[in-house]
Amino acid sequence: MKLAVVTAGLTQPSSTRLLADRLAEAAVRRLAGHEPDVRVIELRELAVDVANAFVTGFPNARLRAALDAVTEADGLVAVTPIFSGSYSGLFKSFFDVLDNTALTGKPVLIAATGGTARHSLALEHALRPLFAYLRAVVVPTAVYAAAEDWGGGQDAFTDGLGERVERAAGELAGLLTHRVPEAADAGEEVVPFEEQLAALRPKR
Repeated sequence: MKLAVVTAGLTQPSSTRLLADRLAEAAVRRLAGHEPDVRVIELRELAVDVANAFVTGFPNARLRAALDAVTEADGLVAVTPIFSGSYSGLFKSFFDVLDNTALTGKPVLIAATGGTARHSLALEHALRPLFAYLRAVVVPTAVYAAAEDWGGGQDAFTDGLGERVERAAGELAGLLTHRVPEAADAGEEVVPFEEQLAALRPKR
């Protein structure tokens, strides 16, 4: 099993890369027994190669290797910093030079980082539509990490972010291993929708 991790952080060290690493580690734990081969792609190192590919129409060998890693992967973790309310230009440019059929049917976990929680909806109005257009299968839980989520410093995060990371990783692992997440605890009674609706109607 192959897992590609695309991270578009521009600084070093980068909170975007740190979040990508945490997501990959959580996914590997959830995929215990499958021994996934993880390939991390730092877009910061490919920025000039991506720009040249736009101009020439041909990716060089280094960029081609990164594109092939994403194409051949069974699953993808994609993480970007949020700039001006959306994904970074470098992040979008990489997926622009990727073949538009490369992600068809591929499970993808989307995540982002930003200075404030106000930008968290960029995951839903920018990243999720992008990967839906590319016909990927995006996991339900998207992970956003604001500055305050790194409660324990750069090596640890708050419980809330940790829970989101584990939930999203579990969803990705479930898609990769064709497991269906349990909707309810074992033994929990499921009330039919008609009964729930009837209970809401005013009594006469």
